[in-house]
Amino acid sequence: MTSATTELEAATFRKLLEHLDNNKDVQNIDLMILAGFCRNCLGKWYLAAAQERDIALTDEQAREAIYGMPYSQWKADHQPPATAEQLEAFAQRQK
Repeated sequence: MTSATTELEAATFRKLLEHLDNNKDVQNIDLMILAGFCRNCLGKWYLAAAQERDIALTDEQAREAIYGMPYSQWKADHQPPATAEQLEAFAQRQK
């Protein structure tokens, strides 16, 4: 992999995070229903990448890198409880 490729991938990832940050109304459960991943998944992947490279990082630090704030704050400010419809759609996707 070239440094140019890595730079493009990093820029694309930053744009994805910016897009998610600008669309906080899109709930994680909606992302899971439609795309099979959410902000929490990105945090887990970020943490796994750090661990693979022996970079010390906690789960909370990884989530904060994705959410741009502590997860507990984001959840309190932007994540309402899932609706019955969302939960049903998520359950159907899991089958």
